[in-house]
Amino acid sequence: MIPHERSLVEKYKDRPFAIVGVNTDSSKDEYAKKAAEQKVTWRSAWTGSTDNAISRQFKVRGYPTVLLIDGTGRIREKWLGAPPPKALEKAIDELLAELEKPAK
Repeated sequence: MIPHERSLVEKYKDRPFAIVGVNTDSSKDEYAKKAAEQKVTWRSAWTGSTDNAISRQFKVRGYPTVLLIDGTGRIREKWLGAPPPKALEKAIDELLAELEKPAK
């Protein structure tokens, strides 16, 4: 998913959009090495385990899990497994259209 995530960061760079990754690898050094090799430029937390506060809070049952969360913290979409790129981008575009709509 990282190449697609990298393209999303570029596509939406001037919009109210952010990716936050959560990595559950057991080795922090291995995670840091992989993140550098794969040019992860967005925020990413390392938890060291699949049993962690973030996974419990968002009821993550498998990996990867992708959540689309709006500015109020509400989960708008949740995918277990990598979402189809077009479906993910469509959901992001719809949410951004809502956020960027002029106030009446």
